[in-house]
Amino acid sequence: MSKRLLSGLLASVGLMAGTGIVHAGPLTVTPAETLETQGLTVILDQNPFSPIFFDEKNAGIQIVLHGDRIATDGAVRLDRTPEQWAPVPAFVSRTRGTEPNQIVVRSAYKDVNLNYVVKVTAEGEGFRIAVDLDQPLPAALAGKAGFNLDFLPTAYFGKSYLMDTAPGLFPRHPTGPMAKDGSGDPLPLASNGKSLTLAPEDPVTRVTITSDNAPLSLYDARNRAQNGWFVVRSLIPAGAKENAIVWHVRPNVVKNWVRPPVVSFNQAGYTPGRRKIALIELDPNFKGPGEAELVKLTADGRKQPVFRAKTQSRGRWTRYDYAAFDFSSVREPGVYAISYAGATTNPFRISPDAYGRIWQTSLDTFIAGQMDHVGIREQHRVWSAPSHLDDARQAPPNITHFDGYKMGASLDSPFKAGQHIPGLAVGGFQDAGDYDIQTPENASVVRDLVWARELFGLDWDETSVDEAARAVEIRKPDGVEDAVQQIRHGTLQLLAQYKVFGHAIVGIVDPALRQYAHLGDGGSQTDNLTYDPRLKATEKKLATSGAQDDRWAFTTDLPANNLIVAGALAGSSRALQASDPTMAAEALAAAKALWTKQQRGTAQAGDGRDDSSSRRSPDAANVSATIELLITTKGDKLYADRLRQLMPVIQQNFQWLGGPAVRAIPFMDAGYRAQLEPLVRAMIAKVDQDMTKNPFGVPISDGAWAGSNQVASFGTTMYLLHKAFPVIVGTDHTLNAIDYVLGRHPANNLSLVSTVGTQSKLIGYGHNRADYSFIPGGMVPGVLIVKPDFPELKTDWPFLWFENEYTVSTTSAYILAARAAMAVTAETP
Repeated sequence: MSKRLLSGLLASVGLMAGTGIVHAGPLTVTPAETLETQGLTVILDQNPFSPIFFDEKNAGIQIVLHGDRIATDGAVRLDRTPEQWAPVPAFVSRTRGTEPNQIVVRSAYKDVNLNYVVKVTAEGEGFRIAVDLDQPLPAALAGKAGFNLDFLPTAYFGKSYLMDTAPGLFPRHPTGPMAKDGSGDPLPLASNGKSLTLAPEDPVTRVTITSDNAPLSLYDARNRAQNGWFVVRSLIPAGAKENAIVWHVRPNVVKNWVRPPVVSFNQAGYTPGRRKIALIELDPNFKGPGEAELVKLTADGRKQPVFRAKTQSRGRWTRYDYAAFDFSSVREPGVYAISYAGATTNPFRISPDAYGRIWQTSLDTFIAGQMDHVGIREQHRVWSAPSHLDDARQAPPNITHFDGYKMGASLDSPFKAGQHIPGLAVGGFQDAGDYDIQTPENASVVRDLVWARELFGLDWDETSVDEAARAVEIRKPDGVEDAVQQIRHGTLQLLAQYKVFGHAIVGIVDPALRQYAHLGDGGSQTDNLTYDPRLKATEKKLATSGAQDDRWAFTTDLPANNLIVAGALAGSSRALQASDPTMAAEALAAAKALWTKQQRGTAQAGDGRDDSSSRRSPDAANVSATIELLITTKGDKLYADRLRQLMPVIQQNFQWLGGPAVRAIPFMDAGYRAQLEPLVRAMIAKVDQDMTKNPFGVPISDGAWAGSNQVASFGTTMYLLHKAFPVIVGTDHTLNAIDYVLGRHPANNLSLVSTVGTQSKLIGYGHNRADYSFIPGGMVPGVLIVKPDFPELKTDWPFLWFENEYTVSTTSAYILAARAAMAVTAETP
């Protein structure tokens, strides 16, 4: 929500009739165990620190003030300004306290024998935080452990603070001060205070914290960590136990504050013949009108009313009420907007070509920008010099690395730990802004582009790719389809892994956190010189150096990964047959070998990464790989027979395998289709039932990572089922998916694909990740449900990975879903 819009709302509903500004009314404990009053929610350890990614800024005590989550990570921390991978407490329990409106949370740092409870109690115009330790701090933690509460930087940029009576300004850019002892630790912006007021001039974000005993300090954690917030901290005194820290927190709340309505719709617009339903997200305390109006924007700037209708209730979901505005009857092409409750939305189109340009930038700019081992230029802008030409060294055994990578006792590799592995410095896509190659995600990109070409055609050429010269130029056509070039680029890496190891590997990632947190040009992340242990760290000799910056290859041989790669290679062999028959033949041979190897038995699970957001079922991957080989070989009996044997897997996992399963129908007998039909009927019945649980008509993730990828994949799956069984499955589910991705979702109405649609996500996190900017065509994860019930998509803070981090396979999934939506709109133009 823009501050300008919020300020306007405050003027109309919070400051009228001389009511002025008042503090919060009494907070009460809700059935969901939050503390709540109108305009303020205190979330209490409903969202634990991640055991994999640690500090993601969605844990501990959190404050939602005037509809914005302004504070997070209220907990005992062992660092004054923790980085993402700093130690985090383990959640133990949350219970009702003995005092009225009190919640007690027990947490622990088991490794350092620190066990404690935090009691949060409604108190006067705010709440009290009290920290009780089971035992006084161990000597090693004295002067280190303290209670932290982090405040969102973008909520306080350009605002002031008062430490007692001493004034200060929140810096827009981190500028220190830093410790002079070489530690790299930030020094406080202000310290030794009894009371701290954030933004005394702003009634919307003003918060006052008073400490009973331990002095307060204010830090700018961005001085150390890219995702750092402003940290308010009190050190736990040595010897303290009960009431070791006691804070009184007073968020200012505007009397009778209500959140303005959010009118959400597809920012790319609508084709004339399709259904057109906007959703209105309403604060339960907002008494909105029962009608909405569609206006047409004329050439002279007038807003001409063309359609008015009653809104239809969609009920309560999370903390908001929803209403639908159906303007499907309006078919005339033009530029339109929606008027509701005295406000008018941004414009959108109704046009036969509304979706004509919604996927191209994702292919020719975003995916091109993720290419590894090449240099990337876009006219005057250099995205990257040739990157990671020193790939790769063998990762060591028995290691739990960061970002979920891990290695067991067996390397499944002919190379020794630390040894250079030749042949891997080709092709592939960097997964996100962290410059790693995740093999299954690379395979997904290849498969998605193969499917998109085969199902819809991707006849688009805006990028030059010269693999031999390691040179890519965006916005410079070279006469070859961009999709074919990207399929080839991904295949180069997948084949390289197979040629070196005889199997797929988990991925390739930086060896050290300092390197992993690199900002900027991927070509400068390493020196591009192969590591030679005989050289000193700063010594260079020909194409080698003593710098241990070469990325590590995690080489565990896992059935699921082998089968995912086998499927991608089988598909790429089809796509490359005309342009590169030699590589097509190599890809098919590798796919067959990988597939054959995995038919001999093992059903080992896992994917070599502790990442719960990724599904890595060997059995499901076997179905998909078998289908890709079946299609490639035009119905070879070997794969048809195996697919029949795998029917129980399809039946048990049809939600995930329905799309691939129906693609096999033309290559199987009539009995196969007959077996799928009841699965389709059962799935659509369940989908229709599940979709009534939210007003958007799509599966919305409630996990720790937002779910735009899941929605896009749902749209594609439902399209494939519709094409195979049009009488059973209609087109609405596919259109609901594209509507969600392009703006009709909770929290706000921005398109989740940067630069697609009138208003889109223009601050994201990727290879631009220090810039508060965007990468054209990239899709962000989108709306996170901060438990228990707060939908969030920050518009101006890029460093929430789970909402704002672009990933390459998510974006390729979007290309496929966008083309599916275009195809169904062509059925009813």
